[in-house]
Amino acid sequence: MMFHLRRTIWAGLLALGTIVRLAATDVVTVEFPASGVPGELAFPATFHLWLPPSVKRIQAIIVHQHGCGDGAENSGETAALDLQWRALAIRHDAALLSPHYHAGDKQECRLWCDPRNGSAKIYLKALDALAQQTGHPELAQVPWCLWGHSGGAFWSSLMLEKYPERIVAIYCRSGAAATAWLKGEIPEPQFTAEAYRVPIILNPGLKERGDRQFNGAWDATSHFFDLFRSHHAPVTFAPDPLSSHDCRNSRLLALPFFDACLNLRLSRRSSSLKTIPYRSGWTGDWTTGEVRRQAPSSTNLSWLPDSLTAEAFSQYVRIGRIIDKTPPRKAPVIVSAVGSHKQAYLEWTAEADFESGIAQFVIYRDGVELARIPEKPNDRTGFSQFQGLSYHDTPAPKTPELRFIDQGPLSGKPPRYQISVINGDGMEGPKSRSVRPVIQHDFLP
Repeated sequence: MMFHLRRTIWAGLLALGTIVRLAATDVVTVEFPASGVPGELAFPATFHLWLPPSVKRIQAIIVHQHGCGDGAENSGETAALDLQWRALAIRHDAALLSPHYHAGDKQECRLWCDPRNGSAKIYLKALDALAQQTGHPELAQVPWCLWGHSGGAFWSSLMLEKYPERIVAIYCRSGAAATAWLKGEIPEPQFTAEAYRVPIILNPGLKERGDRQFNGAWDATSHFFDLFRSHHAPVTFAPDPLSSHDCRNSRLLALPFFDACLNLRLSRRSSSLKTIPYRSGWTGDWTTGEVRRQAPSSTNLSWLPDSLTAEAFSQYVRIGRIIDKTPPRKAPVIVSAVGSHKQAYLEWTAEADFESGIAQFVIYRDGVELARIPEKPNDRTGFSQFQGLSYHDTPAPKTPELRFIDQGPLSGKPPRYQISVINGDGMEGPKSRSVRPVIQHDFLP
């Protein structure tokens, strides 16, 4: 087995050729070369792992799997940096994993997005390597939440064939493998009874239906839903009314869904997953947004794990958003405050608001608002975010850094600084502890 461990220093994101490389002190990376052996992965693969700070034992792995093509694959380089997905991981002592398969636009995507072609084997090898390198041997054994977009959703749906007992839940954004095996393009998977007990959300864009390029994603998700609901599986069909094939704001449904499933299925006493309590679930109708507190009796209606996911589903299928009603709970932590007679330099850390992420940071000087970082949040999806959101539900490569330089005069007694968070729905959280910068007259940031 060949792999390389890479740890680099946080300095934003660095471009390296056509591949965006991670730059974070808290991300561990393992790399594998392509293999020419039949049944093994034909492309190089890279896996980026983030662990919550000071975690003692990992309980699960949240996998954020990209789709096909150069743009989608390169998004796998930033997924582990996503602050809102990290907030989900922190809630459950889970790791956040972003695989990157280096196939490119000119190669056959199914050579990796069908896990039977070697990507499942290399994924398991990566978990073994990461378990060794991080000192967390449980990484090789704990269960998974699988999120996938397009080809990544195709991959996730087929992982269900061989590993259902290790999968907490699956979220398929704009893709699944059903149409491919129904057309005879790939071998038909043989799902066990255990596979039909795994909670799944199938989340196409409503604008994919009938689209010349992306109708296949709509058909694949709808066929998969019909097949699994015919087995009375706990499956949800939740089209996004605002989008086509891009991920838009799908995380607003994915996060509460995974949160509910992790709560229902993880056991602190056993490594085995709990069976999902199907009868205690909720019913959802994507055509109306109506939900009710009982498990669905009809196979054309969706199953939802709890009341919070049901409420999120109802809003999402109607308006493509979920409205956050609570402000951020945690204040940022200022980890460095130094300055000279001309300026002050601040650095901080922050945990994202789980429901709606971080749109901005507010900098206060002696209790008065001084600045907002960034001045104008990225709102490409209509959901303002500090990190920005790409087509593939990953942070935009040019994410602002968690630092600020106050160029105001610091003559006399240094001022006190505080920082707060504005979430995606515009609500402000508590301010950080106030700090005075340590004056160093020869300081240069």
